[in-house]
Amino acid sequence: MKTDRTVRWLSQTLITAMIVAGSLLATSPVASADPTYGTASLSYSGVSNPPTSDKPQSKLWWNDGSWWADMWTSGSGWSIYRLDRPTGTWIDTGVVNDTRANTLADTLWDGSHLYIASHVVTISGDGTPNPSRSDQPAKLYRYSYSSGTYTLDSGFPTVITNNSSESMTIDEDTTGALWATWTQVAGNSTSGFTNAVYVNYSAPGGTSWAAPFVIPVSNPNPAPDDISAVVAYGQKKIGVMWSDHLTGSVNWATRTDGTSPTASSSWNLQPAIQGKGQADDHLNLKTLQADTTGRVFAAVKTSLNDTSSDPTLPQLQLLVFKPGTGSFSKSTISTVGDCVSRPQILLDTQNNLVHAFQTAPSTSVSGCAYSGVAGSIYEKTASMDNPVFRSGRGTPVIQDAASPNINNVTTTKQSVNSTTGLVVMASDNVAKRYWFADRSLGPPTPTPSPVASFTATPTTGTAPLAVSFTDTSTGAPTSWSWTFGDGGTSTAQNPPHTYSEAGTYTATLTATNSGGSTSATSTITVDPATPATGVTMVNSTTTYSGTASTAVSLTAPSGTQAGDVLIASITADLNPSMASVPAGWTPIVNALSINSSSTSGARAFAYYHVVGASDPSSYTWTLSTAVKWGGGLTAYRGVNNTTPLDSPVATAVDTSYTATSITAPSITTASNGAMLIGGVGCDCASPVVSPPSGWTERWEAAGGQIAEQADKVQVTAGASGTATWTFSSARTVAAWRTALKPAS
Repeated sequence: MKTDRTVRWLSQTLITAMIVAGSLLATSPVASADPTYGTASLSYSGVSNPPTSDKPQSKLWWNDGSWWADMWTSGSGWSIYRLDRPTGTWIDTGVVNDTRANTLADTLWDGSHLYIASHVVTISGDGTPNPSRSDQPAKLYRYSYSSGTYTLDSGFPTVITNNSSESMTIDEDTTGALWATWTQVAGNSTSGFTNAVYVNYSAPGGTSWAAPFVIPVSNPNPAPDDISAVVAYGQKKIGVMWSDHLTGSVNWATRTDGTSPTASSSWNLQPAIQGKGQADDHLNLKTLQADTTGRVFAAVKTSLNDTSSDPTLPQLQLLVFKPGTGSFSKSTISTVGDCVSRPQILLDTQNNLVHAFQTAPSTSVSGCAYSGVAGSIYEKTASMDNPVFRSGRGTPVIQDAASPNINNVTTTKQSVNSTTGLVVMASDNVAKRYWFADRSLGPPTPTPSPVASFTATPTTGTAPLAVSFTDTSTGAPTSWSWTFGDGGTSTAQNPPHTYSEAGTYTATLTATNSGGSTSATSTITVDPATPATGVTMVNSTTTYSGTASTAVSLTAPSGTQAGDVLIASITADLNPSMASVPAGWTPIVNALSINSSSTSGARAFAYYHVVGASDPSSYTWTLSTAVKWGGGLTAYRGVNNTTPLDSPVATAVDTSYTATSITAPSITTASNGAMLIGGVGCDCASPVVSPPSGWTERWEAAGGQIAEQADKVQVTAGASGTATWTFSSARTVAAWRTALKPAS
């Protein structure tokens, strides 16, 4: 999103004003406290945008034993520069390509030719859409190379498109055709604005281009702020990725070389990641052409900093596409609390590492004033096979002690190794100066062993005691081994475990990575079970409908008999009402709205029923509209059949879509030995619920819309205290609770 760009511009304007006033160095102790990392390089002027931007683009390449860059230093234009490593200076080769100051470029060295795609820049934001300008051609320059000299080939530049764009990237398929992608905003403030993902392809070698076209997949129209990127990968594949704030998705469309470029049947579309706050207009793609598996690595930024104040949520994520499975894995590069932005990645074949580079405040600055603040460039690494990144911003690689305004890191599309070393470049758009970092790549640094630690909740209680174990180890463990002291084991990172017998147990976690392993322990004390009360649980059933249906059919639990009391809980998508209820069922909560919108959210229902002598084997509710749903039944024995409920009903609702827990108010029971019952409904379709401490979860619907039910005996009548359900990720939810009265 462009919020960080706007705030950063205001911040930089203020800094510039302070410099003019001659007061910055005198009043800025933070800057003087920062060490300098990397190398200051050429100054620049007269260019409209930071010359190392934009986020998906590459400005550097490796060829013939040297690093090269497309750089702007003055009004003469964009030129090819070579890095002289012994002196640490960039040398102008005198080869000028585009002289337009309002352009940015993406570079590609394919082993035979250098390609530079230069486009006129129009930056658009969701709040301030700016339509693409016509008659502003994006040009492809192709250079041949010989003996240290690049020569523009005859017939170049060719025209990719005649419209400006915020960003543009290129890659080459196995037929020699060049592919380009960009997003193009159209419209005006009266009729409204639309954005579309465009692609184009060339004849082999980029000698001519077809007519640009909107990528032929469903919904190629993201928000005005969104951008796209292209990558060639694997065996004859082209992939296009774009952000879409409107659906909360980062989308991925692929095709096979040789198929019709414009036919929708040639393209396969899937979300790389999807969910509230998961999309932002920061993405960078890399692949290993020598990788027979054809993996694609993508660094993407979320918008979770805009939807939550939780500093532990992911801000930058690494997505890895594995063509063999056709799916993406994801891991967190950095969190919201790290205050990071504008990621670039490099693939290091020497050490099998992903190098992730990102902008964050300078080293002396803690906290996060706003996402996207300029400052310094940081590096983090992880294994390409198991990309688990350490916590924090990483290691600073470019930082100016006198001007904490470095941003927009860029590097090469190529993989790197001990022969090439590693070079990244960034720019300070306040001081108007390039910076770069250059270092060798030797054998991998030994990985330290992790430091094992965990929490257990609860650590005491009566049998059977359900305990949630949560890994809090540091040092990036890659595997976990648990022993619970009662013979139980697990290899999950955060396992649950139930102790069925009274006793004192030692739970042990062994956390392991490539550097070794360490262990941690905790004592769990389990008291004898509370003596049985008049109310007992008989059995439960649960089901769901993953497709829209008006009929909610729930099967009676096995072992149910006359006089038992059934508790039904149902969560239905999109806020329907309950059109009909089975005979003999009484509402506990009726239409508890999780979100009041008719086009989103969900609605929770709960009922009770005293089983008769000739009850059916299943019960059917009818919803007012066909929607997805989840539900279940629990049978209880020993409940007062005349007055089944022993307390008022309490409810709680959180519609923010950011809830990781919900607390239902305390209720007051009238009878000793009452059975506390309650549950939650969630506007979600995957299991996420952990019951309150000391409660037993009886069931949780596995799809459709999540409904859940749990219970706990309260031996002595009176106030129960609050009950808190927790969730594995942020949700919008509702909770209800009451109590069942014992028969005597």
